[in-house]
Amino acid sequence: MFTDIGKSVVIGGLIAVAIGLLLMASGKTGPLNGLNWFGNLPFDFRIEKENFRFYFPMGSSIVLSVLLSILFYLFNKFIH
Repeated sequence: MFTDIGKSVVIGGLIAVAIGLLLMASGKTGPLNGLNWFGNLPFDFRIEKENFRFYFPMGSSIVLSVLLSILFYLFNKFIH
């Protein structure tokens, strides 16, 4: 049982590393340039004053949460 969980954690970690490397390599002009909307959604709160900046990405967090929930649901469905 724990070996299956361990394999899942390793695979999830490798996927996260691959996505992170892809995002780092793409920069601003790469193939993921279409992700400029992420971080500028409704409910992404941004307050900028002279000596103060506050950014709270609530809208982006909700979108990411929904996408990850769907991904984990499908992953769990196919594993079991």
